[in-house]
Amino acid sequence: MLLTLCLFLGSAGAIYFACEYFVNGVEWFGQKLNLGATATGTVLAAFGTALPESAVTFVAVIFGKTPEARDIGVGAALGGPLVLATIAYAVVGAALWFNRRRLQRADRIIRVDHKRLARDQSWFLAIFVVKVGLGLVAFAIKPWLGILFLAAYALYVWREIRRSDTAPEEENLEPLKFRPMQADPAMRWVVTQTVAALVVIAAASRLFVGQLEAMGAALSLPPHLVALVLSPVATELPETVNALIWVRQGKERLALANISGAMMIQATIPSSLALFATPWLFDAPLIAAGILTMAAVIYLWWLFHRGKVDARWLLPVGALYGVFAAFAAWHFVGQ
Repeated sequence: MLLTLCLFLGSAGAIYFACEYFVNGVEWFGQKLNLGATATGTVLAAFGTALPESAVTFVAVIFGKTPEARDIGVGAALGGPLVLATIAYAVVGAALWFNRRRLQRADRIIRVDHKRLARDQSWFLAIFVVKVGLGLVAFAIKPWLGILFLAAYALYVWREIRRSDTAPEEENLEPLKFRPMQADPAMRWVVTQTVAALVVIAAASRLFVGQLEAMGAALSLPPHLVALVLSPVATELPETVNALIWVRQGKERLALANISGAMMIQATIPSSLALFATPWLFDAPLIAAGILTMAAVIYLWWLFHRGKVDARWLLPVGALYGVFAAFAAWHFVGQ
């Protein structure tokens, strides 16, 4: 148990350290590709950090030999968006609140394109409602609808790349960590740093999830409870850490863009994989996850649609994950 705890803490530290290099590298990568500042977060950063959890879903639903194994993939496809819509946004709010003095902020207002984030929440909610609705019914051509989710994500990426925006003046691009003395490092160094950081993030995330599952087994927690409640928190840790790092740098626009982009990936790609390979029918915990995710997104849409968002207003949304965890614990343990 001591070894498990040491590996758990060590892998968490490795994820944070690697994310420092990843967010730095991906900012440079976006600049080299002449992408809009927000598209760097919604597309590049989100796609990179979403690969590990998408791989979990792919392996579970495609190569899983039992219904229980495939259920883990379906749970990941529902649990990921719930973590991002609740815990990740709450972390951004808390980080900005506690770092406002260091950032020399006179207020706690989040400096982002509120209308754009509200549109992203609307886009996600429309897709997610369809995703949850499909989990409540059974019909012959359901697996083919997975293609529509892939098309929806392709359309989202196309829309993000077409939009050009620039970073505010206060968001300075820090030197590339692999070449700190160069004002304009070569593309090969940017790619090397970004890919190396991503490899470390993926390996450390896998180790982190493994130790979390081992701790769950040692504590005699039901496997489904670990897979549905604890594992999504672990697999979404890179996005959450990225957001924390960017907020500490005063770049909450990139932090929220990364979360928003990751939510779109989690709403589409893992869902399409699960539709292709599983019946995609929800039990009570999965329905609860879907309802609470939609409730969180509606609340976030309302906040950003209003225009002026205080960082403290993001904190309550994190409580919804606590509600889900309590319900799942009651379902799997109390029954």
